[in-house]
Amino acid sequence: MNGTDPDPDQELRVSKIRDGTVIDHIAAGQALNVLAILGIDGSGGETVSIGMNVPSDRLGRKDIVKVEGRELSQDEVDVLSLIAPAASINIVRGFEVVEKSRVERPTTVSGVLSCPNANCISTEGEPVDSRFEVLDEGVRCGYCDTIVREDIAELIGV
Repeated sequence: MNGTDPDPDQELRVSKIRDGTVIDHIAAGQALNVLAILGIDGSGGETVSIGMNVPSDRLGRKDIVKVEGRELSQDEVDVLSLIAPAASINIVRGFEVVEKSRVERPTTVSGVLSCPNANCISTEGEPVDSRFEVLDEGVRCGYCDTIVREDIAELIGV
């Protein structure tokens, strides 16, 4: 190995994607929760690359998710912001990043989280979509005021 070749142990070994979305700067250990939010479980045939616990100057360690052939909806980005508030979203077309943005936490999310309170009207089979107010540290149910500060990803999938 000469002095100009990169050290193979230091190279990122995840290939570029032609078209799709790269979600970067996800808190370490949250990549699988990101896939859950996106409804990706391996059965749909999506091509997905995941880097977990990758060194990061900004976060120390981070996760990265690349999804080929899919651009995220604003609703998906809003929910991602709850578990990955420092994430950036890169839209890729023709192997080039054509749009780059940071997630922004919405004030409310509807229809994507389920309330952990078994007595909440949103979990009792009533025809209402769940609704949560986004707090600095968690979310609050819009119906029963239950506050969830941890494990928000477990509430995904109404």
